[in-house]
Amino acid sequence: MLERTRTPATAAWTPQKVRWVRHWTDHLFSLAIDRPEDFRFRSGEFVMIGLSAPGGAGKPVLRAYSIASPAWSDELEFFSIRVHDGALTSRLVHIQPGDEVLLGRKPTGTLVLDALAGGRRLYLIGTGTGLAPWLSVARDPETYARFDQVIVTHTVRQRVDLAYRDLFEAGLFDDPLVGEEARGRLTYYPTVTREAFERAGRITDHIRDARLFTALGLPPGFDAEHDRVMLCGSTAMIRETAALLEAAGLREGSNADPGHFVLERAFVG
Repeated sequence: MLERTRTPATAAWTPQKVRWVRHWTDHLFSLAIDRPEDFRFRSGEFVMIGLSAPGGAGKPVLRAYSIASPAWSDELEFFSIRVHDGALTSRLVHIQPGDEVLLGRKPTGTLVLDALAGGRRLYLIGTGTGLAPWLSVARDPETYARFDQVIVTHTVRQRVDLAYRDLFEAGLFDDPLVGEEARGRLTYYPTVTREAFERAGRITDHIRDARLFTALGLPPGFDAEHDRVMLCGSTAMIRETAALLEAAGLREGSNADPGHFVLERAFVG
């Protein structure tokens, strides 16, 4: 049996056991850890996770990660990319079920429904591991209570990087909690930038030339009255898409002042 590390009552983190690990490619992986009974979060928030220093000497290494599981789940799921020579991910990629991961005590963030004003359509636009918060939001019943249509976009370099594709194309519709609501109301829109694919190119190109809206059977462009948007992923995508949204008359929101779109500024340089 794994011996748990003693954690001071005042520590900003607690050790939690890894439940499962899935490697999508040699550089993309997911893992889930136990969720403490007193750990509360809103779907779309992020938290610090990490590992103890090698050999137990020195400060632990922690980084901010979006929580990929919905707020009702009894486990905490994370989606990560391996950074070669990265202080955390070069070790985290080798984690096994039964190992321990350090979990921060205070989830936070702006990629939450509370930061958006009421609307009809919700666009969840992500690149790479920026899909993680959408895994949480798209599996939350409140999302379908608030919006008639949910569009998840995921832009990656190669087709093999489309992790969770099966979930969005089929698995989610069999979910006992949100499957019925998601069926016919959730659209998955993947794009690939560096090889041939049915939808090639960056998501910003698909927005500019209206391919995204045509595929959805909608007029071109965002509608400030009905459309609400969340952004997560590369800094370049977020800045470019935010500029397009502002040009269309959409206003950035926050927890204190809900608006038409939100982005996680903690992840944007």
